[in-house]
Amino acid sequence: MATNIGNDQGIRKEWVDRLIIDPSKQFINNSTAGIVLFSSALLALLISNSAWADEYYSLWKYQFSIGFEGFMISKDLHHWINDGLMAVFFFVIGLELKREIIGGELSTLKSAILPVVAALGGMIFPAIIYLSINGSGIASEGWGIPMATDIAFSLGVLYLIGDRVPISLKIFLTALAIADDIGAVLVIAFFYSSEINLISLGTGAIFLAILWVANWIGVRNTIFYAVIGIGGLWVAFLMSGVHATIAAMLAAFAIPALPKVKEEKFANHMDSLVTRFKNADPNSVRTLTKEQFTILMEIRSYSKQALTPLQRLENSLHPVVVFVIMPIFAFSNAGVTLSDDFLLQLISPVSLGIMSGLLLGKIIGVVGTTQLVMKIAGIGLPKGMTNLHLLGAGFLAAIGFTMSLFISGLAFKQEYLSDQAKIGILTASLLASIVGYFIIKNASSSKP
Repeated sequence: MATNIGNDQGIRKEWVDRLIIDPSKQFINNSTAGIVLFSSALLALLISNSAWADEYYSLWKYQFSIGFEGFMISKDLHHWINDGLMAVFFFVIGLELKREIIGGELSTLKSAILPVVAALGGMIFPAIIYLSINGSGIASEGWGIPMATDIAFSLGVLYLIGDRVPISLKIFLTALAIADDIGAVLVIAFFYSSEINLISLGTGAIFLAILWVANWIGVRNTIFYAVIGIGGLWVAFLMSGVHATIAAMLAAFAIPALPKVKEEKFANHMDSLVTRFKNADPNSVRTLTKEQFTILMEIRSYSKQALTPLQRLENSLHPVVVFVIMPIFAFSNAGVTLSDDFLLQLISPVSLGIMSGLLLGKIIGVVGTTQLVMKIAGIGLPKGMTNLHLLGAGFLAAIGFTMSLFISGLAFKQEYLSDQAKIGILTASLLASIVGYFIIKNASSSKP
């Protein structure tokens, strides 16, 4: 009897481990997305400096419309990627952020204080350094570019180092980047949105209220949230002047974080279903009996009800975002023609401001503020991390890439400034990747 109980508990645990996935661990395991991102950016650079450069640039100017007669939204392909596909990227960031606040690394002051403070310092100092170089004129509008951290690229570098990297460092960097994303979204909302249409913004607020009410009364159907979130909230924000990606973040926070079936009820019912399956008469062939098939279908259906809509959406959208949407964004935004005056572009105030902001500001902000808070609060680094790991994390946080490219597209409409920004972003991100890689590899290799 005791053996059967132990087996039942083992089977139940296997189902729970398999079906109720911790998305943060999956995110870390899928950090190879950084390699895909780098390949996409490299391909964009190669094509934009080849015989197909004209075709490359013309592709993103292709204009098409979505909608119906009387209500049509027309944009070129580049804007559909940045305003449409990237809204899905920000939606997943919102889901990750909500999960981390509810029960992850940002759920308690003790676990959140270091990465949040590091993220805050890593946003303030890059902006200050950029503005010290570009304090006036249209170039000053790029101050938000070096504030960003690309989590996929950063974790991709850690993936290359291997298993010797302490899990505490991966969690610290993930939490830092997520907190950094909050700052980036706020910067976009308050400083990089165009003239506000209050009617459209008010319409968006109504759709957001519908989503929150639906969550409050217990609606768990993800299709409902998709229809209201995309067809209502996103479109309204797109027309309002507030960047549409903000709507994606707000919609993510309206997604329910409670399952339809609570854990205890799920575990008890699963015990019953597993017992029924074990006692079902086999048919001695490869296919299942009708009774076995019915039980397994009920297990699948009941397991789905035990998952929160938030984690279900995050789990299903994450591969699409990191392996499809972000590479497409990188390929469409990283292209820049390296002309004969490349060195002049590299040492332009915009490029220097971005490189200095990322490579100096991020290091000073992340490492300096973390050390300051540790000294004031009398706390240490997470277990397994050393000061050398922290320095390496500072360099990896300087990989701006995706978010930096995104903000540069909002900050600069002038092609020459946009090209200078891209050169600064790509150069700084590459240098930060290399230096961060060797620092953390050395720190991890020297561990006892």
